[in-house]
Amino acid sequence: MATLRTLIAAAQLIAQHAPWPRALVGQAGWLEAAALLQQQQCTLLGLWGEPNLVHMALLDAASQEAGILSLACPDRRYPSVGHLHAPAIRLERALRDLSGLEAEKLPDRRPWLDHGRWQIRHPLGDAENAAPEPSPYPFLAVEGESLHQIPVGPVHAGIIEPGHFRFTASGETIVRLEERLGYVHKGIETLMAGQPIEPAARLAGRVSGDSTVAYALAFARAVEAALGVNAPARAVWLRALMAELERLANHFGDIGAICNDAAFAILHAQFGWLREQVLRVAESCFGHRLMMDRIVPGGVSHDLTGNGAETIAGLLAQVRQGFPELVELYDNTASLQDRTVGTGILSAELARQFGAGGYVGRASGRAFDARRMPGYAPYDQLQFEVPLLAEGDVDARVWIRIREVEQSLALIEQMLRQLPSGATMRPVPACAEEREGVALVEGFRGDILVWLKLDAAGKIARCHLRDPSWFQWPLLEAVIEGNIVADFPLCNKSFNCSYSGHDL
Repeated sequence: MATLRTLIAAAQLIAQHAPWPRALVGQAGWLEAAALLQQQQCTLLGLWGEPNLVHMALLDAASQEAGILSLACPDRRYPSVGHLHAPAIRLERALRDLSGLEAEKLPDRRPWLDHGRWQIRHPLGDAENAAPEPSPYPFLAVEGESLHQIPVGPVHAGIIEPGHFRFTASGETIVRLEERLGYVHKGIETLMAGQPIEPAARLAGRVSGDSTVAYALAFARAVEAALGVNAPARAVWLRALMAELERLANHFGDIGAICNDAAFAILHAQFGWLREQVLRVAESCFGHRLMMDRIVPGGVSHDLTGNGAETIAGLLAQVRQGFPELVELYDNTASLQDRTVGTGILSAELARQFGAGGYVGRASGRAFDARRMPGYAPYDQLQFEVPLLAEGDVDARVWIRIREVEQSLALIEQMLRQLPSGATMRPVPACAEEREGVALVEGFRGDILVWLKLDAAGKIARCHLRDPSWFQWPLLEAVIEGNIVADFPLCNKSFNCSYSGHDL
């Protein structure tokens, strides 16, 4: 039986690609890989294209080895992976919008990111002029007695990004939810092409602002892998320190927002206050509330300030004093538990099939954390657990966040004790030939993938960035079915998928 390793071994290995292997396969190998996904022997990490080439990143379930398979598309067509493995469908729809490559037997051929309002079609492929007027988007039909539709968005009442949700309901019970995204497509990958590494790194950190540290880390690690350079030890530890501060800030914000959607405003205020303390400490220690542009290829641009360790230690003491009381209040408030327990249940089977990362997957029994497997420094030198629950409801996703806060506090304490001294930056060497690099980094939502190709001048020839939300947005449609309309905000916030990270 084929495995990812045997598929790569039997194919043409691409030189100058690190740290995972990339191999050029034929259509038979491509379909074998799709079959591995269908049988859940592999997890899909990404699917993207170039003008005449399509790439698929996979993680072997048994060996936890990762690799990339590439297929040449001389006629601009390739066998659909989504035909066998549903999580690939939206990726293939987006791939067609951006690169113009057609997936044969793709179950859903509607456009995804392209709403017909771009001036050109297929901006990453053979660009052509767009139609003068966009066609109406054909939402899926739903048949049955006493059904009605509720359109929500793309503009929402809160200060959030745009996305459209089309509910079909029977009374208050949701029969189907269909999403339409792509409203905040920014052309990140087109903007990346031809850029030197430094401005490209700034773009990477702006794919999804609440994950700027995680994206910057993934981009930096991909560049370093391509060029064979290692960041100094102190920089590696400072990167992890920033990543855990980012995780704390976002988890505090999310827990409070979920409580607010259940009409419990006091916890929203208290967790918002904790989040603000983290952001203030980040600004005090690294000069920016979100720590944007602090992680760069080769190291970090800002060292920890002179009294930074004491400042962070003070934050940890503050959180440890107030956080348990807030958790107890959440756990012992019957009105909150009534709204969150048993609401929006994601099955373990769907979580595995879609490779759901972060708190979404871990609340449904999928024990995956990129910090541990494939893993990267300095987490291999730190003690931490990956929280896991099986209930898969809104309450479980809250509790995973709570446990991850506790783990992040312990990780930061270890980092402060073991933080090495020394340089924080190593010059990135010049590039004299084409090189490719890939990285998988654990953000607060889950695993972020960055793959890039450098040209002989050291500029970005192609860069693909994949947010964990790509595999989480479809699951939100699944978990809301059978729930009432009023519970959608709770389910939505418990997922907290990124619009910007998805739309690119």
